[in-house]
Amino acid sequence: MNNRLIGKLVIVVAAIGALMLFSPFAIVPAGHRGVLTTFGKPSENVYGEGIHFRWPLAQKMNLVGVAIEKGEGEGDAASKDLQTVKTKVVINYHVRPDAVVAVFRDLGNQPGERIIVPAVHEAVKAVTARYTAEELISKRAVVRDDIVNALRERMARHGLVIDEFSIVSFNFSKTFDEAIEAKTTAEQLKMKAERDLQRIEVEAQQKIARAKAEAESLSLQRQQVTPELLRLRETENQAKAIEKWDGHLPTTMTGGAVPFINVGGGGK
Repeated sequence: MNNRLIGKLVIVVAAIGALMLFSPFAIVPAGHRGVLTTFGKPSENVYGEGIHFRWPLAQKMNLVGVAIEKGEGEGDAASKDLQTVKTKVVINYHVRPDAVVAVFRDLGNQPGERIIVPAVHEAVKAVTARYTAEELISKRAVVRDDIVNALRERMARHGLVIDEFSIVSFNFSKTFDEAIEAKTTAEQLKMKAERDLQRIEVEAQQKIARAKAEAESLSLQRQQVTPELLRLRETENQAKAIEKWDGHLPTTMTGGAVPFINVGGGGK
């Protein structure tokens, strides 16, 4: 029984293999294009998604991906001021559908390894050498665009298209990082000193303005005090003193003066 079961399984597997080997149809799935080879020679036609006829044994449908692929990597380069820079990048790309035959034939259906990786390394090194380490940080978007422009022409020759390119990070030596940190701290202290100086100048100007206002006020008051005003104030004070007098003369004078003599009675 076991031998019969094993024999049946072998027959089924052989039948499936024969069906696949001698099947006259080939399927191109979504996100791919097909390159049909006849005894190894690729056809110039590009086969779209779906089912296609082929001659069994003589022809084979080879699949080339045209969906967006992601590649990432990092490498060392030297900046314009000879600083060592480790750059990490990410690239999204795809194969142009009309170029799948060339990619299959010329690149062995391996565009990532044969074109993308070396092209990205070369472009990053070439562009990094144009900028100083500080410029790589301050002009990051410009550096990215320069790298993309350097890559685009080379990739286009091989039927590859850049969809996105990003610089994930720039990493420098510890000495350079410390120098940048010290410079940043110095600039922050300088800005603080400038703000303090501006504040002191404003406060001094405010004090000068207040003193000037007070001086002008006093000057105006002095200009308004005339002899006529003084006599008027004196008359007003005398009038107020008369209003407060009760009609009795003082019997003594301050400062040790002689008392008034009573002239109203019959003195001896």
